[in-house]
Amino acid sequence: MMLLPGLALVIIFSYIPMAGIMMAFQKYVPNKGLFGSPFIGLKNFRLLIDYPDIGRIFFNTVYIAMMKILAGLIVPITIAILLNELRKEWVKRTFQTLVYLPHFLSWVLLGGILVDVLSPSSGVVNQVLSLFGIKPIFFLGDNAWFPYVMVTSDVWKEFGFGTIVYLAALTSINPSLYEAAEIDGAGRFKQTLHVTLPGMLPIIILMFTLNIGNVLNAGFEQIFNLYSPPVYESADIIDTFVYRMGIQQAQFGFATAVGLLKSIVSFIFITISYFLAYRLANYRIF
Repeated sequence: MMLLPGLALVIIFSYIPMAGIMMAFQKYVPNKGLFGSPFIGLKNFRLLIDYPDIGRIFFNTVYIAMMKILAGLIVPITIAILLNELRKEWVKRTFQTLVYLPHFLSWVLLGGILVDVLSPSSGVVNQVLSLFGIKPIFFLGDNAWFPYVMVTSDVWKEFGFGTIVYLAALTSINPSLYEAAEIDGAGRFKQTLHVTLPGMLPIIILMFTLNIGNVLNAGFEQIFNLYSPPVYESADIIDTFVYRMGIQQAQFGFATAVGLLKSIVSFIFITISYFLAYRLANYRIF
C-alpha cells in the first residue's frame, strides 16, 4: 500500500509518456495526433547527424557536465575534511547549515541573483574588480566565461549537500587509526593524507562512478535561466537545444529524436556506472 502512490506517479509520468517516443520516427502533426501523423523512419535522426551545430552542442554538454562532476567531488571532499578538523561543534554545525541552504533555492531565484551580482555595469563582482583596475567582464554574455560561471555557481549551490555525504563517511573511520598515526609522529596533514583520504576512498569512488551516468546532464534549469543567444556557442546543451527545437520551433519529431538519442547514451553510461560501482565499491542496487 505504501508503494502504490509512488508506483502510480512513475507509471503516469514516466512510463505512459514513453509512447511519445513514436514522434522520433514521425513527421508529427499536432492536429493528427500521435497515431495519425505519418511515419518517416529514421529521417529525423539523419537530420540530427547532418545538423551543423550538433557536434558543438554535444561537446558543450559533456564539457560542462564533466567539470561539474569533478568540481562536485573535489570541493565537498575538501570542505568535509576542513569541517572535520573544527573542534567547536557549534561552529561546525553553523557553517554546515549555512552552506547547505542554497541547495533548497531554485535556479529561477538564483538566476535572478546571479544576473544582478555579475552585471557588468552594476554587479558587485565587477565593482570589486574595478578597485584593482580590471575592466568590467560580461560573465553571462561572454563565451569564454559562461561555462565556468555555470560550474562555479552549480558547485556553490550543491557542495553543501555533497559535504554531508562525506562527513558521514568520516564518522565511519576508526579513531584508533588517528591515534596510531599520531604515535608514529604524523601531524594533522599526514593524518589526513594517510588516514582520512584512504578511509573516504570507497565513498569517493562510489560517488564518482554513480555520477558517470550524468555525463549528458549539464543542468537544463540552470543554463536555461542564465543563457542568451550571444553565448549559444559555449552554453547550448542538448536539453536547451531540444527545448528550442521542440517548444519554440515546433519541430516535435526532430526534438524527440535528439532526446531519444540522449536517453539511449545516458542509459549506457548509467549501466556502466553501476557496473563500476559494484566492481570498485561493492555497491549494488539489487
